[in-house]
Amino acid sequence: MKNEAHYKSGFVSIIGRPNVGKSTFLNKVIGQKIAIMSDKPQTTRNKIQGVYTTDSCQIIFIDTPGIHKPKHKLGDFMMKIALNTLKEVDLILFMVNAQEGFGKGEQYIIESLKQTKQPVFLVINKIDQVQPDDLLKIIDEYKGLYPFKEIIPISALQGNNINTLLEQIEKYMPNGPQYYPSDQITDHPERFIIAELIREKALHLTREEVPHSIAVVMDKLERREDGHTVYIAATIIVERDSQKGIIIGKQGKMLKEIGRLARMDIEALLGSKVYLELWVKVQKDWRNKLSQLRDFGFREDEY
Repeated sequence: MKNEAHYKSGFVSIIGRPNVGKSTFLNKVIGQKIAIMSDKPQTTRNKIQGVYTTDSCQIIFIDTPGIHKPKHKLGDFMMKIALNTLKEVDLILFMVNAQEGFGKGEQYIIESLKQTKQPVFLVINKIDQVQPDDLLKIIDEYKGLYPFKEIIPISALQGNNINTLLEQIEKYMPNGPQYYPSDQITDHPERFIIAELIREKALHLTREEVPHSIAVVMDKLERREDGHTVYIAATIIVERDSQKGIIIGKQGKMLKEIGRLARMDIEALLGSKVYLELWVKVQKDWRNKLSQLRDFGFREDEY
């Protein structure tokens, strides 16, 4: 652990509307998948902390749920998490999608930012998808709305300008200790990340047929005696019988494909051969039931 007087460390919250690329950015910075990525909005449900460490600085990134108007208790929970993180950090990254115009969602976030004292960067993502002239118009529009400390255009997917952004973030970090070991990239346990990887594959493969009514519960995670094999059992939770049928698929093909793709990512994460067993269970309207939200790991008291 570093604790020299010149070492810098701090916490950075990444906020923005759903689907602006927050998780893609975090995974690119960390260099390994720890946040679920999907082109469906409202994918991230919990605060996901990614740890970026160099010889001079440690930055702990908090990827928050995309800010949106809640439609159920899970949505209320997600919004409370996103807004609460603004009070706990040293710097806020407000990420917007260069392809999308300014709307009510961005206005809502800016109004929330006005209640904070932390410095705020405007990070304009997906610049590889727009013309330079259009990018200048976006910058001019946002300049008049809030006193951003920095405005930095990036492409999280391509990696454009990521290093520049990291250099600017470091300048704003206070002197402090190295909170985590150099080789640690997240504060979440393996069980959480594995469940997220399974949920990502289910969302990706079912597309619009199954909305965000999927949760994944880890039933078992154990290393076999040979030391090279990990056995994982998990249950995919859905809200309706029809969704269960979609997740399982004809002759179980969909569930097998979810398992196959998830296993590949999990093996890369753990560096071990993985035996993955998946089940599907219906819990009707679970997103509106506080007791079930707690059972599935959504605990307000942790935030």
